[in-house]
Amino acid sequence: MPKRSLIPVVAAALLCCALPAQPQSSSPALPDGNGKEIVQAACSQCHSLANITRSVGYTREGWVNTVAMMRNAGAPLPAGQVDTVVDYLTKNFPEKPQPPAVLIPGNVAVTIREWMVPTPGARPHDPLAAPDGTIWFTGHMANLLGHLDPKTGTITEYHPPIATSGPHGLTFDRAGNIWFTGNFAGYIGKFDPRTATFTAYHLDPKARDPHTPLFDRNGILWFTVQDADMVGRLDPRTGDVKLVNVPTPKANPYGMVITSQGVPYFDEFGTNALASIDPQTMAIREYPLPNPQSRPRRIAITPDDVIYYSDYSRGYLGRFDPKTGALTEWPSPGGPQSRPYGMTYLKGAIWYSESAVKPNTLVRFDLATQKFQTWPIPSGGGVVRNIMPMPDGSGIAMACSGVNRIALAEVK
Repeated sequence: MPKRSLIPVVAAALLCCALPAQPQSSSPALPDGNGKEIVQAACSQCHSLANITRSVGYTREGWVNTVAMMRNAGAPLPAGQVDTVVDYLTKNFPEKPQPPAVLIPGNVAVTIREWMVPTPGARPHDPLAAPDGTIWFTGHMANLLGHLDPKTGTITEYHPPIATSGPHGLTFDRAGNIWFTGNFAGYIGKFDPRTATFTAYHLDPKARDPHTPLFDRNGILWFTVQDADMVGRLDPRTGDVKLVNVPTPKANPYGMVITSQGVPYFDEFGTNALASIDPQTMAIREYPLPNPQSRPRRIAITPDDVIYYSDYSRGYLGRFDPKTGALTEWPSPGGPQSRPYGMTYLKGAIWYSESAVKPNTLVRFDLATQKFQTWPIPSGGGVVRNIMPMPDGSGIAMACSGVNRIALAEVK
């Protein structure tokens, strides 16, 4: 694997969720059993064995998917040893109990359909709903962009020429090109679906971990750079890239929205704050959230420019009004350990997923009544990292990372 790649870091995070990796010397011993030596040799090259022993654990199906992701990331595990490793991990690290999904009935009907991504362990990360009713998505761990036609179930995959790009967030430009963040390789990518060609805009080497991209009304691409504590903008007409650091160290700029006035807002997952960036001067203003334990992970915006955020660490849905500075919070139905994650706005409601309940849920919060309604994701979801409304308002596209599926929640 490339020495400067973020893949080992991501691989460790996949196993251990939000737990930090430990030095190799502090790694606990693995249980004895057939496959121990193989796991020890293959896994310790990228991360501490503590990332296995302290992981959430998985079912056999979950370990099959996770091992496939590790192999995609470069783990030196021959195909002939995969079953032995999966058997060992399933036996010694079974799935740990998770909070049960809390199902709340309501007057909105939703039907959820799912499609398996062809490449094992692709880890679909972000969906992109197209005007023609199809869904694009990133295969974060398999270096691919995927295209799903829900009418036929056909999925086509395209691979960027830069190896281990780590496609992450993605968005459309006005011409129909797809732009994505090369999360592992430190670049912004453009894909022309008409010609199936890729273009790369390389960032400063300091700009590690480009994350969420979004176009403003002037055709400028804004993006967060999580690990480097930066926000950037790219002018597609010139290829010019400008980057600025956020004021708070280790703030981890994450999700992003843009107001009707063209002002980008983003959340800071590493601290308890939201922030805005002046589109002209690139000056950043931070808005601290009242609880120091808050960790906003994704944000959504309503037509009147009110911002909602998923408080991942506390299990809350939050509301921030940039005009008044007013903040309001509601406990998520699944409770403090539910880890609200991917979110969006559709038809008078905020929609998001609870990523740590069993199974993951799709949650609807009615803005007029301030009432919740929830639905279970049939496959379990396996952590839904991002969601997006279909352009015609008919439903919501979802990327179900841990179960290697793309989902469409059709809203009746």
